[in-house]
Amino acid sequence: MILGGIQKSSLVDFPGKVSCVLFLAGCNFDCPYCHNPKLARGFKNPQASGEMGIYDFLRNRKGLLDGVVISGGEPTLDKDLAPLCRAIKRIGYPVKLDTNGSRPEVLHRLLDDGLVDYIAVDIKTDPFHYSPYIKKDFNPDHILSSIRMIMERAKDYEFRTTCVRPIVNEATVKNIAMNIKGAKRYALQRFHETDILHPEFFDGSDAAYDDDDMMRLKFVAEPFVETCIVR
Repeated sequence: MILGGIQKSSLVDFPGKVSCVLFLAGCNFDCPYCHNPKLARGFKNPQASGEMGIYDFLRNRKGLLDGVVISGGEPTLDKDLAPLCRAIKRIGYPVKLDTNGSRPEVLHRLLDDGLVDYIAVDIKTDPFHYSPYIKKDFNPDHILSSIRMIMERAKDYEFRTTCVRPIVNEATVKNIAMNIKGAKRYALQRFHETDILHPEFFDGSDAAYDDDDMMRLKFVAEPFVETCIVR
């Protein structure tokens, strides 16, 4: 397990729960706006506790924490993800997984084994337009397969999109919403240009949407899903 860090307490990462967040390092995407650049590049935090230290921490926090979030980076790249989820659940915590949805075969195994209780999928843009911004020569079927599987099988879930020009616009949001039609929850997230993976990508551009713009994007998406929120 390549542990990039731990956030010991969070009120916002696991809906309805006080959680801690474990960050696994490494990613297979190259999103210019990624707000965890060190994790995306595979940085292993020398200050983070080892695996056994994490389990000790979680046992000691019983009664103070309600759940554990596994984020990244992209956690499904880590061969130890399933054992990590299993160990956390044995301690007594529900598990939320943050993922980019690119590895449906991993999600399939996790769901088969009942190892995740909530899945949050970052849909970066229209699945057919990941190249060139997100990953070159990417097969959209991976994302579409993950979407279908999660909507059919996950205990609870959400989809989310960071709204950033030129990667996301009204047509993009509509296409994503149509692909997740009937989903429980779709979150449109504001872009913040601080400590990102490729700041040079946005030089001289107006990448962020203002509050009125975000409400317009929400208006586009909400007819297709049960709940649409702006963060």
